[in-house]
Amino acid sequence: METTTTDAAFWLTAGAILVLLILSGFFSGSETALTAASRGKLRAAADKGSKGAERALHITEDNERLIGSVLLGNNVVNILATSLATAVLTRIFGQNGVAAATLIMTLLVLIFAEVLPKTFAITYPEAFAARVARPIALVIRIFSPMVTAVRYLVRGVLYIFGVRTDPDSKILAVREEIAGALSLGQSEGVVEKEDRDRILGALDLNDRAVEEVMLHRSGIEMIDADLPPRDILEQILTSQHTRLPLYRNDQENIVGVLHAKDLLRAVHKLFESKDAKGLDAFDVTKVAMQPYFIPETTTLGDQMRNFLKRKTHFALVVDEYGGLQGLITLEDILEEIVGEIADEFDEHEEEQIAATADGAYIVDGAMTIRDLNRAHDWSLPDEEANTVAGLVIHEAQMIPVEGQVFSFHGFRFEVVSKEENRIATLKILQL
Repeated sequence: METTTTDAAFWLTAGAILVLLILSGFFSGSETALTAASRGKLRAAADKGSKGAERALHITEDNERLIGSVLLGNNVVNILATSLATAVLTRIFGQNGVAAATLIMTLLVLIFAEVLPKTFAITYPEAFAARVARPIALVIRIFSPMVTAVRYLVRGVLYIFGVRTDPDSKILAVREEIAGALSLGQSEGVVEKEDRDRILGALDLNDRAVEEVMLHRSGIEMIDADLPPRDILEQILTSQHTRLPLYRNDQENIVGVLHAKDLLRAVHKLFESKDAKGLDAFDVTKVAMQPYFIPETTTLGDQMRNFLKRKTHFALVVDEYGGLQGLITLEDILEEIVGEIADEFDEHEEEQIAATADGAYIVDGAMTIRDLNRAHDWSLPDEEANTVAGLVIHEAQMIPVEGQVFSFHGFRFEVVSKEENRIATLKILQL
């Protein structure tokens, strides 16, 4: 009778260990699938009606709680299975049962509860995640109070050692994840460099301010509102721009924006009325549009939305004191995504980059660091300066002279020419 009872207890324990190993494999595979699954693919499946994918999206929103619950469940079943195996094998092998249980359970857990389920999960992450989403959601609900307590305990211990954690931070930054995938795709030949630059340019719009891409006020073509109408008409006709700021007395005093078409329509009406002499008394401010001012800290993403909302393409940029800093157009923002846009009316401009025989490049000092990086896949920092000349001045902490050479960030910069205090051209060599 005792032997029968012992045999029954052995097989019940063995069955319990087998069930616990299956649960351990389930937790391991679920953790791998839910963390490796593409949220983009899950969203596409959810949009097509997959309830499992929708649940997987929901439970992966809080990765900390998800991973904490799964790890808690996995550790509980692994420890319990090991304890049961130790108890059974100790009865059979005596003191050697502990070593036997350690060896056997290590092999069983490694093969059947870790490697096998994780390999399967990483092979079909989205399908696996959609199938296990419902039971894992139940596990999270059950273990949530304990996971929350552990979470606060861990943060408290880290706080003691001076480590501060952000409870709202994401484990993976979406922008960096996309950028990494695009760079990997380009290195493998799957993604073209131009496509990568366009996508990253669109993602960067909300992180960049209009002051980084605006046309500086020193390069703005303006019209004096007090000029004779015939002179204004001549300036409009000879300009390559269709919209020009209109100022009075001082170029800081912008009173309107003159569109070439509006002016020509008004002049056409004068000639139709056979009152050509009335052109001399024509008031240009009556056909000018109200100036649209924006702060220099506005992000490119917000400004593009504002342009589309207001159905306008032209804005004047001012600083915190209301002083004119430059102008920006919708085309300037689009060029940050698609690259330089030119049409048949644009005047021919010399290339801003010219290669030399020694492997260096002659670069226009006014060229933006971002454009230079995109052109050559470099990684010059653009946090402290927008242009290449500005970067050299920032690093040198001085206004360099012609012929002066600097080395920083893995590049050699030589000042080729200057225009007054402005660095006109630089020779750049990657070291």
